[in-house]
Amino acid sequence: MGRLTLFALVAVRHCLTPPFYPRLLARQMIEIGYYSLPYVGMTAVFTGMVLVLQSYTGFKVGAEAAMPTIVVISLTRELGPVLGALIVAGRIGASMAAEIGTMRVTEQIDALSTLSTNPYKYLIAPRLWAGVTMLPLLVGVADVIGILGGYFVAVHKLGFNEGNFLKNISDATDFIDVFSGLVKAAVFGFTITLMGCYHGFNSKGGAQGVGKATTNAVATSMILILILDYFLTELFFAR
Repeated sequence: MGRLTLFALVAVRHCLTPPFYPRLLARQMIEIGYYSLPYVGMTAVFTGMVLVLQSYTGFKVGAEAAMPTIVVISLTRELGPVLGALIVAGRIGASMAAEIGTMRVTEQIDALSTLSTNPYKYLIAPRLWAGVTMLPLLVGVADVIGILGGYFVAVHKLGFNEGNFLKNISDATDFIDVFSGLVKAAVFGFTITLMGCYHGFNSKGGAQGVGKATTNAVATSMILILILDYFLTELFFAR
């Protein structure tokens, strides 16, 4: 915990001080955001469809009025940010740990220091900035796609009135629900990239060490996502 805290503090300090590497930042934003969109979108659309089916079986009476509220609140508050973060953790956390870990065991990070390039600014800071900025965008898109998936099932499979469903969706959407989900996504994005960078940066022992770092990065990211989700939910919604 102490090593991780010190690593995080040093990484954040380098994120806020020059020099910056905009080209590396853009590359990481594309890697985290654009290339993760198909996975997150596919997860979101089927999550919204399943939510509608489950809500319909549980609310035979008044399902048309209650279902949009359940879908919107579930996706924007919880399922959108949490499932999106878990998908990105499995894809990006492993990739970052493997890439940086390979650079560590092959002494490429030492070579950067020899060339007067700070490894934190060159390797860590662009990834942290990309994680914090791109996860909320991914989750926002996932919320919309999930609601569209629920709309498709509700209207075209269950025969709900299209106008009533869209009106109930609009009435059920509150700013705090969307805002809390986006804040969670930003925190999760920082956590995922921090874990991937930390375990990769401190890996050792050749190929076996890189494999262990990759596994630890994904496992700790997923656990921390669920732990932080509880505390953030309590922060926003506890009374």
